Amino acid sequence: MKNIAVIGAGTMGNGIAHTFAQFGFKVQLIDISQASLDKGIATITKNLDRMVTKERISEEDKQQTLNNITTFTSTKEGVATAGLVVEAATENVDLKLKIFRDLDALCPKNTILATNTSSISITQIAAVTSRPEMVIGMHFMNPVPIMKLVEIIRGYNTSDEVTNTIMELSKQLDKVPTEVNDYPGFVANRILMPMINESIETLYNGVAGVSEIDTVMKLGMAHPMGPLQLADFIGLDVCLSILNVMYEGFKNPKYAPCPLLVNMVNAGKLGVKSGEGFYDYSESRKAENVAKMFR
Repeated sequence: MKNIAVIGAGTMGNGIAHTFAQFGFKVQLIDISQASLDKGIATITKNLDRMVTKERISEEDKQQTLNNITTFTSTKEGVATAGLVVEAATENVDLKLKIFRDLDALCPKNTILATNTSSISITQIAAVTSRPEMVIGMHFMNPVPIMKLVEIIRGYNTSDEVTNTIMELSKQLDKVPTEVNDYPGFVANRILMPMINESIETLYNGVAGVSEIDTVMKLGMAHPMGPLQLADFIGLDVCLSILNVMYEGFKNPKYAPCPLLVNMVNAGKLGVKSGEGFYDYSESRKAENVAKMFR
């Protein structure tokens, strides 16, 4: 279990790789795109530099963490020696099912297969493998190196042994693993996403503006970040995918995504990653905000 493969070098994938590597695990970071791998390593390096500056780790710790990570564009090579694979690809059911079929065929028989899905059924994912008892949900929170919670989700056939192993492994990462049952959205997103969706509905219905809604929730409910800003940070496409999974899973209209959210995603306004969502993150706006600070 000292060799961990991570599928996907995006925001969650590079954060998961960073965390395992920082705690002494050998990590094989896998992505079909070399450019994504390069960007992922650059992000990890930047985050480690920030930790060095804050004196949370030493320069030697940083170098050791980076040395613990090897990148691969070949899944077959990347998972060859893995005791655990953590999939952190896009929140898309068909994509995840394909990945797990491939992993089942490529990984050693004793390899545990985990998914970082934030809403999709673990039981459904496990069903496409020949080892459903060894498939589990390991839902990290973003930003992974900082956030303590890991939702541990058992599928219908996940064994006690695998669950206990992943719970203990999470503790080795200085995380707080919390076991939850396999229902759409699990716990975190079953509660969070309706709140975000209702905030978007509030904006859609003209009750208040973006900054006003976020201010009410930050100052009135002691949230560190307003729900619309948080949605931008998560990614509006991810929010929409999770709401769709819950809507389909429960057939309950309270989970139906707001039309404004649907339109924004269709228009490519995805939040921080696209440069614009409920807030503007473009370079020109950043420059404008900096200029205001010195007026």
